Amino acid sequence: MGQELELEVSVKRNEIRVNRSGQCEEETTAAARTEIGSLSTMLRSKILPLKPRNRKRNRQRKREPNVVTKNQETLPLTVVEEEEVEEEGFSLKTSAPSHSHGVQPLGNLYFNPSSHNSRNTGLGNLQTLTDELVLDILGYLSGTHLGILSTVSKSFYVFSDHEPLWRNLVLENYGGGFLYNGSWKSTFVSAYKPSFVGSCVGSLGLKVRDFYSDYLFQSWLCANLVMKPEWLERDSIQRRRGMSVDEFILNFEEPNKPVLLEGCIDNWVALEKWDRDYLVEVCGDVRFSVGPVEMRLQDFFRYSDQAREERPLYLFDPKFAEKVPRLGSDYEVPAYFTEDLFKVLGSERPDYRWVIIGPAGSGSSFHIDPNSTSAWNGVIKGSKKWVLFPPDVVPPGVHPSPDGAEVACPVSIIEWFMNFYNATKKWEKKPIECVCKAGEVIFVPNGWWHLVINLEDSIAITQNFVSRRNLVNVLDFLKRPDANTLVSGTRDRVNLHNKFRNAIEASVPGTIDQLILEAGEKKAQHKKPSFWDSVTDSKAGAFKFSF
Repeated sequence: MGQELELEVSVKRNEIRVNRSGQCEEETTAAARTEIGSLSTMLRSKILPLKPRNRKRNRQRKREPNVVTKNQETLPLTVVEEEEVEEEGFSLKTSAPSHSHGVQPLGNLYFNPSSHNSRNTGLGNLQTLTDELVLDILGYLSGTHLGILSTVSKSFYVFSDHEPLWRNLVLENYGGGFLYNGSWKSTFVSAYKPSFVGSCVGSLGLKVRDFYSDYLFQSWLCANLVMKPEWLERDSIQRRRGMSVDEFILNFEEPNKPVLLEGCIDNWVALEKWDRDYLVEVCGDVRFSVGPVEMRLQDFFRYSDQAREERPLYLFDPKFAEKVPRLGSDYEVPAYFTEDLFKVLGSERPDYRWVIIGPAGSGSSFHIDPNSTSAWNGVIKGSKKWVLFPPDVVPPGVHPSPDGAEVACPVSIIEWFMNFYNATKKWEKKPIECVCKAGEVIFVPNGWWHLVINLEDSIAITQNFVSRRNLVNVLDFLKRPDANTLVSGTRDRVNLHNKFRNAIEASVPGTIDQLILEAGEKKAQHKKPSFWDSVTDSKAGAFKFSF
């Protein structure tokens, strides 16, 4: 909640401003009325962009609403069980219900003859606050107080029922010891009062008429959208099978280019054995990192089977092999990535490997891997959609801070696809894209922005590494003045550079100096003008001769 940012978008900056909280500010000018007319036309054509919601994340740590019209009446989008519903090119999950309280996108307000938004009436003097701010304030309340507040008005009933509020309460009060019960509110009540029949919570489904909020509607929409086929069809990554290590270094690691590798993990025991039954049996009551808490696998699978939320919890554990050594022995590092110079630090090396388990829709929003390392990701079960941008191209909708310590990006991965994906089609430097399936491995070079979303229940192993090709980059990164905020995966962020450099010098003397020399020569060669550049005048476009 505290990570979500308000990013207002003006329809016409000095006349009409529509924001994601479901509020519209307008001046009674002729130009403003004209703009309203244009907006109404846009609504009738069913094109209504929702304002992207942004959130901040630590860079180093690993909505276009649907409007259905019938006889000039506007109805909220609903879903019939067992059918796939498409509107505006979007498909909803077959299990998706209509919004539990009848919340509609703000655009539908313009078809309401009374122009009445019960959201404002029920909030009283608080109606001037954005939806984000209202929810931020409610985030300070306990479960008991949220329940009491929900009886004040229909508007507070809707806001108090917002699932992320109850998710935060469950995680803060019960850690990973909860048993998910269909919704976060039901889970909280069941944990708070075990004798209570949790399935009854929220079953009344109170519908609130004329409640318009882009923010609340889009949260529901993103939780229930199916990935559009056009978001999955681009496959621009190079694929290789049976490539030698030398070829990999020459064609991909040296030039810092992504590649998808096929057949290089066919010998993994994990590919054959890692299903749910095996993992639950082997791991028993061991708890793994899931967001801010730790959970048993059987409890996490119970959650992932029922979860229908915008940002599902994601199991992402860096100590899995230490917790369950058998898991570490069920896979081995592919031959292309066996050189990992961080090994010289022994037990003091930063976190470098993770087991990743998540339901469809879970994943990682745009980020650059920690400590300037490169990475590989091998899929064991399921499939993942990848979108990668080179280091010199910041993805649309992503706003890194000047020092790179924080990144503001859309609240959810689905929201990024809804609002920004199509823009990349017109870019000169288009992203590298692919779907990585079970048995395949993707190489992610250092410095590349990447987004990953699970297309189905998925299990994967990923590791970050330092080879001779990116050692100089890593050392430069570790010695930055702001290393105490940028370096991750270790408690001793400030001294990691000196420890690593000294360990390298002791293990392979002279390597660092040699690599720095080679890097300087390559940089000079890169800047050296070609013959053609040396005989042409770039400003005048004519030849120049120096006899």
